[in-house]
Amino acid sequence: MQKNYLILLLLFAFYSCQKASAPPPLPQVNSFYKSAISTDDRKTITAEEAKTYHVNPVYKYEYRTGHPGHYKYNYHVKGINILGDSVFGNINTEGKYGAGILITDSVPELEINTEWVSHGKLKAIDKKGNEYNLVVK
Repeated sequence: MQKNYLILLLLFAFYSCQKASAPPPLPQVNSFYKSAISTDDRKTITAEEAKTYHVNPVYKYEYRTGHPGHYKYNYHVKGINILGDSVFGNINTEGKYGAGILITDSVPELEINTEWVSHGKLKAIDKKGNEYNLVVK
């Protein structure tokens, strides 16, 4: 009888020491939110975004769409390029990143990608790699 318990104990110890298999991958979550903002996002508001369109004059954004944790904001911005030339434009942001259009004296429209660097301040880069320092109006 003790021999049976000893064999059972050894089997239990052997199987408990085996390496655990990896957990199955998490399912992909589908969402109507885009993973990246494009310059065309600022031109139109989709039907889904229109349902959550919000304007608040206290804050500096022009409007906001989306739900908590997934808001998309639209801002008017102004700033300077590396040479010190003045620029202004309009951008959409979602989270830390965004995209939009800048207008300069020499070029009517520049497509840019933006990144927040601090409260109300953004760093932008156009398709040619030129940098712009922007602030929210």
